[in-house]
Amino acid sequence: MKYVLVTGGVVSGLGKGVTASSIGVLLKACGLRVTSIKIDPYLNTDAGTMSPFEHGEVFVLDDGGEVDLDLGNYERFLDIKLTRDNNITTGKIYQAVINKERKGDYLGKTVQVVPHITDEIQDWIERVAMNPVDGTDKPADVCVIELGGTIGDIESMPFIEALGQFSYRVGAGNFCLVHVSLVPVLTVVGEQKTKPTQHSVRGLRGLGLMPDILACRSTQPLEENVKLKLSQFCQVPVSNIVNLHDVTNIWHIPLLLRDQRAHEAILKVLGLWCGESASRT
Repeated sequence: MKYVLVTGGVVSGLGKGVTASSIGVLLKACGLRVTSIKIDPYLNTDAGTMSPFEHGEVFVLDDGGEVDLDLGNYERFLDIKLTRDNNITTGKIYQAVINKERKGDYLGKTVQVVPHITDEIQDWIERVAMNPVDGTDKPADVCVIELGGTIGDIESMPFIEALGQFSYRVGAGNFCLVHVSLVPVLTVVGEQKTKPTQHSVRGLRGLGLMPDILACRSTQPLEENVKLKLSQFCQVPVSNIVNLHDVTNIWHIPLLLRDQRAHEAILKVLGLWCGESASRT
């Protein structure tokens, strides 16, 4: 099993869900079976009781699970059927760990965020990633994981620690990190600024996660000198820096990624190529 983690930096609402869905589309077009997991670092067990004014519209899955609307994007983009377990929340993880503690599964040990919460997160991801989602009985080749929120949020810390351990657990060549960040333009200056992304990547690296691909959100296409600057200060090859500028329709995003050969960069990190199933490598 291969894993692609999509994280976000600088600000929320950058379109990580659409980016994750679009990456899945490209991998599926390469002949790979793809599944998705959305991590929401809030204490609610699901989105069912949350105000749509605060969190957006709730998406209802076939099994009745009330989840984040990003899972609706995954299903539409990838033509798959997900379950409530594909939406991980802090509430679900803590509930599972507390239930195990009450049953005595930890044999009297002191239950802590590390290792018990972080291990539960990793086990949950591995278990759900193996569930068939495309109408066959075959597990997916690649699991795209979206980490909600922004790097540096207190709520995300247990998940970031768990995912750092998870990247080591699955081994090199089985884990690819795509970091979505903002490259703003100050109207007074009129140039694209890289400093917010530099700080975001620095924070990510400080937490033990190293970005393989940098997906830069901007209003206009990135200038070449901006890409070179990002490559130098973020230690990411220019070929692995993709631009996600504003478009009129979200269905253009997979084409935007394809035109920049983002799928080739991801497949290279994962040791795959188009037409080759991960289960056969």
